[in-house]
Amino acid sequence: MNQPEQELARKLVQRLDDGVDRLAPDVRERLATARRAALSQYREQSVPVLGLSWAGQAAGRLGAHRLYEGRNLVAVAAFMLALAGIAWWQVSNNPVNDIADIDTSLLTDELPVNAYLDKGFDSWLKRSSR
Repeated sequence: MNQPEQELARKLVQRLDDGVDRLAPDVRERLATARRAALSQYREQSVPVLGLSWAGQAAGRLGAHRLYEGRNLVAVAAFMLALAGIAWWQVSNNPVNDIADIDTSLLTDELPVNAYLDKGFDSWLKRSSR
């Protein structure tokens, strides 16, 4: 709190204290009884906090003593196996490599690309090879 807020709080406390001194003793006793009853019923409740406060707790839970537990190792191994399987599947079933090979062959061949696109070229190749 800054200085003006502290001054205001001090004045409020002083005013409330003066008001309590002017109360009748039976009213003060009833207020004290009600305060004690309210405090006996009071229980602190945890309030969820939004933000990254969970990050520190998560890091604490993943300490070295729990990192190498069996279920964690199985989960990490399954994840790594899945990633390796996906990578292998993409490499083995990827037609991009085949397309790149065809493009390379077309560009390095002596025939022009239009010859391959000509519909009669295939029949000409079959006739000339006899």
